[in-house]
Order: sequence, then structure tokens, then C-alpha cells
Amino acid sequence: MKSNSLNGCVRKKIFLSLVTLGFCLTNVTPSYSYESSPELKEELLKVEIPNIPNLKNPDLYLYTPEEVFTVKLILKLASKQVQVYEQDRLVASFPVAVGKKGWETPVGEFQIIQMIENPSWQNPWTGKVTPPSPNGPLGERWIGFWTDGKNFIGFHGTPGEHLIGQAVSHGCVRMKNKDIKELFKLVSLGIPVTVVNN
Repeated sequence: MKSNSLNGCVRKKIFLSLVTLGFCLTNVTPSYSYESSPELKEELLKVEIPNIPNLKNPDLYLYTPEEVFTVKLILKLASKQVQVYEQDRLVASFPVAVGKKGWETPVGEFQIIQMIENPSWQNPWTGKVTPPSPNGPLGERWIGFWTDGKNFIGFHGTPGEHLIGQAVSHGCVRMKNKDIKELFKLVSLGIPVTVVNN
């Protein structure tokens, strides 16, 4: 008889523990009053609820997935086109001028690392700086995607729009000013840039 009584008591405690834990996890308030049921109150006070450690920096423990970019650029050197894709759907395509022989635009996987409106330009041979201008060497926008730590390659506007569609640059990708301004609106820092030969 004692054994049955003991088993019943243990079962009751387990049941009450599970009910209490359920209320804690679901943030539901039980409808009974502790005052009207002192025996139940005493049983509930005996339940051990696990302690949650005090986190000094909770941000370290929160899952933050890496940003996923839905926009990407594909630069096709042979056809001299840059294409803008959003979730694998072509949304824009622009004609470009690319690097000439000996100064080929690099092929590979890159990402946008610089975006500048109305950029100035420093001549790498003379050091002379040309101030921002639609008729300056970089036109009205600069979108950089490659660097060796000293030199940069990117998309930019040009006053020589008649050269678009040719291999004439020192590695950079020249675009019409109206096109580079449109491309500038469609992209952001970090988005992938794939450069292929075809």
C-alpha cells in the first residue's frame, strides 16, 4: 500500500512539473488561484525550473545568417555586355568597353567593394587629379570590384561613349554615363560580380 501511495505521489509531482513547465514555455497564465488551492501552491513551489544563464553579450548567441544577395552582375568580355540578374532573372543589360590587349579586364569571381558618385580621378602615371565631372575620365559614377591593394578596376562612366563596345581600357569597364547611373541604382556593396571571357 505504501508503494502505491509513493508511486501516486511521484506521478503527481511529475505531472505538476510538466504542467508548470508547459505554462512557462507557452507564457500562458493558469486560471486557478494559488490562494484557493494551498496544497497545489506548495507542490508547485517544490518544482525545480532550470536556470537560464545570464548572458553578458546575448548577440554572440543569436543566429544571424550571412546576408544573401539576390542581385548579381555577369560581365561578358567577348560580347562586351554587363548583365544584371535578380534571382536568376535578367533585369538589365548594358554595352561596355573592356580592357585592351596587355591590360585585359581580370576574369573570375569578385564583388563590389566601392561605390562613388561623381568620382575624381588621379592619373596613375603623373599623379595629377581630375575633379569630378561628367566629362572626366570616370564620368559620373564609379563601381569598383577588383584591387591589388594599390590599383583598382571597376565600372565607370566615360566621355568617350563612341568607344563603347571595344577593348580600349586599361582594365576598367567603361559605360555610357546614363547607363552607369542606372547600374549604380541597381547594385550595392558586396554583390557578386562574375567576369567571363564569352
